[in-house]
Amino acid sequence: MPRSFAANIGGNARQRTVLFFVIGIVAGIIVVKVKLQLNNDWRPSSDDGKWSIRPVMKRLTQLGQNEISQHLSKIRILCWIMTYPSNLNKSAIHVRNTWAKRCTKTLYMSSENTAFPTIAVVDHLEGRKYLWPKCRGAHQYVYDHHVDDFDWFLKADDDTYVIMENLRMLVAQYDPNKPFHLGRRLKYKETERSFMSGGAGYVLSREALKILVEEAFQSPEKCTPITVVEEQEDVNVARCLWNFGVMPIDALIGGRESFHCFAPPIVLQPDAFPREHWYARHSYHPLKRGPECCSEYSISFHYVDGYWMYMLEYMIYHMRPFGVGYYDCPDNIMSIVGKPT
Repeated sequence: MPRSFAANIGGNARQRTVLFFVIGIVAGIIVVKVKLQLNNDWRPSSDDGKWSIRPVMKRLTQLGQNEISQHLSKIRILCWIMTYPSNLNKSAIHVRNTWAKRCTKTLYMSSENTAFPTIAVVDHLEGRKYLWPKCRGAHQYVYDHHVDDFDWFLKADDDTYVIMENLRMLVAQYDPNKPFHLGRRLKYKETERSFMSGGAGYVLSREALKILVEEAFQSPEKCTPITVVEEQEDVNVARCLWNFGVMPIDALIGGRESFHCFAPPIVLQPDAFPREHWYARHSYHPLKRGPECCSEYSISFHYVDGYWMYMLEYMIYHMRPFGVGYYDCPDNIMSIVGKPT
């Protein structure tokens, strides 16, 4: 392991903490698969907008790949990745080689059309100050070409790592034909408003994307025009949706955050983020530190470099603790999937 990589983890104690956390995610993935391996289909609710699972379930002792694939394929997620021409072989390639393969479809949005492939959604120079025009152009492209082909639309950066199985578990609770905006919720300045972190990634239901493009983008007084140079793309998306009645929704799982603005070695540190740090000040919910920071069904991490992309990929999908691999449904399976016991 390169010295710089080991140094980033910060010593043996931190290595063990990260290792145990990732092993926890491995176990979480397996339990998620158990949840999805059910005897009945997902059924939409008629009242509260959430999707639920029909109450008759089988207690399973083994999982079949065909059954898992069948259930996962029912939730169609288009992932679009914000990237740059200079980042394709430094960052985007690692996304393509790892988690993006589990999206139903993946698009890479840039300022140039390339053989990577990338799609040009802006025609000007790259840079942080152009993030809003680029993000808005990407949402417009996805709407124009794919709005009716998918249920959910995930925006992520080229240094974001996403555990798609856990994302599918989250969105399976909601009807994509109703407007939902899910992700890591942050406070907007000193107001009661909130927005979803762009770096941690956020997901829009099909109906939310329609409202964003068909209504918000057509109203320059309520939604920042594409011609405005602005770097706060995540705040602007939230503002456009606020003004048309689509509010951010918590993605807490088990009372803990599932989308994360930093990589595992950072968020797992017990002394990370002092009170004056922007992350602590702007977190919508009180910030938890150490292993309590994160749900065992965590969905995303930001600022993940190439080393960590492959580390997470291996430890989540390839490494298995001896004796672990098949589970009975947990006793509280009904409450986990949102049904009364």
